[in-house]
Amino acid sequence: MNFREKYMAGETDFDEIFDLTDQWNFSDDPRTLREFLGLTAEEEDVWISESDEALELLLEKEKNKKIFFTDLDGTLLNDKKEITPRNRKAIEQLLKAGHIIAISTGRALQSALIQAENLGLTAKNCYIICYNGAQIYDIEHKKLLCRKTLPMECVRFAFDEAKKFGIDIQTYSDTHVIAEKDNPNIRRYAALQGLDYLITDDVTRALPCEPPKMLALDFDDTDRVLAFQHYFSERCDGKINLCLSDPALLELTPPEVSKGMSVRFLCEYLGIPLVNSVSAGDAANDLSMIQAAHVGAAMCNGIDSLKEHADYITKADNNHDGVAEILEKFILE
Repeated sequence: MNFREKYMAGETDFDEIFDLTDQWNFSDDPRTLREFLGLTAEEEDVWISESDEALELLLEKEKNKKIFFTDLDGTLLNDKKEITPRNRKAIEQLLKAGHIIAISTGRALQSALIQAENLGLTAKNCYIICYNGAQIYDIEHKKLLCRKTLPMECVRFAFDEAKKFGIDIQTYSDTHVIAEKDNPNIRRYAALQGLDYLITDDVTRALPCEPPKMLALDFDDTDRVLAFQHYFSERCDGKINLCLSDPALLELTPPEVSKGMSVRFLCEYLGIPLVNSVSAGDAANDLSMIQAAHVGAAMCNGIDSLKEHADYITKADNNHDGVAEILEKFILE
């Protein structure tokens, strides 16, 4: 562990920075002093332009900063896809205190951005984890921090297998949901997400680049979605990760992608100790996030298999301020 990691974990005091600086000065270490100590660019700038004391104050502030990862549907949003007044107030208090929020969803980035704007989460310390973890986006700076994609051959294989099985499947460009057959499922999905959709003879030709995910879906027969998950898992040879975000929606993503991976990535990127992370979710695709965060909270309206692995289960559901309950207990206390 470098100095910053140990300081954030409470395993050393500030004065060690002077001993380590002397050690670096008399070493052949090729790293810069900032890299050697693990400081961020902002922390280095404060140290150089202000003082040792200013850096210590900033590090102490950063040590107390927390990050909240929240699913949208069934968690932060109620069944009407709205945020309750108490949830909104708790989020505002979270940001005012200098903490960080990351919307973590299976939705496309375009759809997640619409929700972020509706929620007022467009300024500093607001992030989006979308496509079930395939993309991580800095809202303030309008910048992708991480992007994982599926090879075109995997896309073609999945679409062909879905056709054999007889289930609707779609994928995504930056602007559209794309499918090879017009159907009620894609129309319903696009309307719910606020997205445009495109029907094409061959998705691999219509896609401008490799996509972040695919989605197999059936709103009218969720048993078919489960059956396809079993069918396809025996055929994809681990090259595609399968996870339900809803009984009607089967997410198909790159094998290394998950909401849990995104928790670890964003904490490391922002220099937030994992011990300062809290997450909230309700569905199967939230499990890795619940397990990765220091405190993993399951909504009482969530699935039983998620609750079994949660550190905390809310008393209130998503229609009655469950997220505010989590924030007030673990961050705003």
